[in-house]
Amino acid sequence: MSADCLFCAIAAGETDAAIVWSDDEFVAFLDIRPLFKGHTLLVPREHVVTLPDLPAALRDPFLAAAQRLASAMVSGLGAQGSFVAMNNIVSQSVPHLHCHVVPRTKGDGLRGFFWPRTKYADTADRDSWAGRISAALD
Repeated sequence: MSADCLFCAIAAGETDAAIVWSDDEFVAFLDIRPLFKGHTLLVPREHVVTLPDLPAALRDPFLAAAQRLASAMVSGLGAQGSFVAMNNIVSQSVPHLHCHVVPRTKGDGLRGFFWPRTKYADTADRDSWAGRISAALD
């Protein structure tokens, strides 16, 4: 854990976030600046900066968790599919490995890398979206 890392603080339960899933190695929570409602970030609990830094033992479980989240976008949110991506250093706003899993529907306005952003109306709206994804993962 890194003392000054926002995602480490979320993983440790020290900073508020809408957690959609967690286990001993990873935490998934809603992005505070979502492309679309339900936009989830998957992070390792261990402080890892980029994908090349991810320990070999965590590679398969990390991808398996991202795969489950991608399925939950469809089954839990009614999306037609998902967008799954990671940045390494460039465009990585928090220097802690995170995988974006974003619900997608045809005609949703996401084109290339000019991405719209949305907001949750309030904490209850945010938590409702997190609950829907969590339920789909159970």
